[in-house]
Amino acid sequence: MGNMQRTLLQAKLHNCTLTGANIDYVGSISIDQHLLEIAGILIYEQVQVVNVNNGERLITYAIPAVAHSGIIELNGAAARLGVKGDRIIIMTYAQYTHAELPQYQPTVVLVDAHNHIAEVRYSVSDEVKNLCMTSI
Repeated sequence: MGNMQRTLLQAKLHNCTLTGANIDYVGSISIDQHLLEIAGILIYEQVQVVNVNNGERLITYAIPAVAHSGIIELNGAAARLGVKGDRIIIMTYAQYTHAELPQYQPTVVLVDAHNHIAEVRYSVSDEVKNLCMTSI
């Protein structure tokens, strides 16, 4: 396998509720800073956003909203891809070598209807990890 890298999920904010859409902002997605910190998503990091309500998928970058506010807002052109109340999933990905796969641990943050943390998962099951290892 050498130094070949694979792109795997790094962090996920699951079942978020879109709190707004601001077309007049320059761009990006505003995310409660506490959620960013818990998920390990950096400010200005590329994120993929999936809108569960309408199927739209977009790539943008994360900017912080007030910590513990529950704010998650699409900005700029992305604001046309969702409306307040839509359910969304926010994900980041990272490159891993084969040698790094045994230590692979994505962070999955599940939130409630107000975008407050309901559960945090820092690992994948051994069954999934074994599938990752044997599928290459």
